[in-house]
Amino acid sequence: YGPTEVMVNNAGVMLLGDVASQDPSEWTTMINVNIMGVLNGIKSVINGMIERKSGTVVNVSSIAGRKGFPNHAVYCATKFGVHALTETIREETAKHNLRFVTIAPGVVETELLGHTTSEEIVSGYKDWKNTIEVLTPEDIARSISFAVHQPQHVCIREIVIGPTKQAP
Repeated sequence: YGPTEVMVNNAGVMLLGDVASQDPSEWTTMINVNIMGVLNGIKSVINGMIERKSGTVVNVSSIAGRKGFPNHAVYCATKFGVHALTETIREETAKHNLRFVTIAPGVVETELLGHTTSEEIVSGYKDWKNTIEVLTPEDIARSISFAVHQPQHVCIREIVIGPTKQAP
């Protein structure tokens, strides 16, 4: 198919839990997938993009990468990490005409909640989710498409998108 011009880096797991009681292996999983997965994706395309002096990487983070939520401590830490590494790599590669974009969705109808092992947390999250109209994957795709389809000299650095009724 040829060289990668755009990569949407959507590595992520959400294992919600209270740090005092959560199994540390869940922390390791989130760090390995949410941070290392994103870095490995970037590494797989960055050198070719630098050589071609063109390319766009969109890293999917979360609103949880901008603010904390109860039972989200490690998940938030990993998503804050995605924001930081995306912006830092953007700065490092701007001279090569590369674009790095962070998209930070609020609640989206995906399988992410199914990763959480605490039934109490899952139940509470589902109850809250049912009070609002959540985003769809198509909502996120349209936002990514907007950023990607700008001229190469335009870099939409970050998009924060959430359901209108999502207060936190």
